[in-house]
Amino acid sequence: MSRFGATILDADGLTLSREEIAFFREANPFGFILFARNIDTPDQVRALCDQMRDAVGRNAPITIDQEGGRVQRLRAPIWTDWLPPLDFVTAAGARAEEAMYLRYRLIAAELHAVGIDSNCAPMVDLAGPGTHDFLRNRCYGSDPAQVSQLGRAVANGLLAGGVLPVLKHMPGHGRATLDSHYDLPHVDAAAGALIAEDFAPFAALTDLPMGMTAHLVYNALDSQPATLSRRMMQLVRDEIGFDNLIMTDDISMKALKGSPEEITTGALAAGCDVILHCNAPLADRIRVADAAGEMTDAAQTRAERALAARQTPDDVDIDAARAQLETLLSGA
Repeated sequence: MSRFGATILDADGLTLSREEIAFFREANPFGFILFARNIDTPDQVRALCDQMRDAVGRNAPITIDQEGGRVQRLRAPIWTDWLPPLDFVTAAGARAEEAMYLRYRLIAAELHAVGIDSNCAPMVDLAGPGTHDFLRNRCYGSDPAQVSQLGRAVANGLLAGGVLPVLKHMPGHGRATLDSHYDLPHVDAAAGALIAEDFAPFAALTDLPMGMTAHLVYNALDSQPATLSRRMMQLVRDEIGFDNLIMTDDISMKALKGSPEEITTGALAAGCDVILHCNAPLADRIRVADAAGEMTDAAQTRAERALAARQTPDDVDIDAARAQLETLLSGA
């Protein structure tokens, strides 16, 4: 297998431009990510996914943020609009684990049908009293054990539908009181509390094929954002025990300071395997791909292991699963 570029990249529109095709062919990114601007009809999304894979000459993973609530790129009337995860879990009550499995099995069916084979979920950040509004209703709850169980249900639903889950935001974003899209959050909690609470759901899900970093500083552990911190990446690997593929959160978010190239090389030096770079001009994407280069031996091994986790969707009656979920929620 050829060495992958250490990037996951996006596209400007509904189809690839000639310039994007040439760039992707040269850069050979590990995978791609889609946004709302890339979504119109099922046929168009399938064609775009085919274009992306044709550009790199292989069955590259294509991911998306399809959590439900504010953060979902495929929307009604063609696709299902979902309650925010925290509202959904509350509505499901004691049957939340079963409901979350069915929800994400249905999401997986919609994604897989248009060529998308990865989803940036489960998000197992803990909701707390100070969790910023940009994140709070995307959480599954505040109890580490319950969130771990719900995260497992989400991952199982996606995997059963042929979609690779991405565990986020490692090692825990819930205490952030600022939106990392615009500012760098600092968390003041003691190391013991972080390990026992915030990091616990990630430690329970270390077998998942891919994870995504958090752009925030844990003051008790390091002065650098986790994405750029050797200490935090070592903690994720050695103490939490996650030895699968780690991608950054989008490095164009304002929490991280420096040029795209500086952030890229800093994140890779810290121990991330692959750089997620989104929502930038083609010139910036080229600079990031050049700075990232090819994956290291260890990253390539993890990437190949993640791809091997892709499954053929199980044989399920989607209409029956949807009816089962509606019955479950009405009973709850």
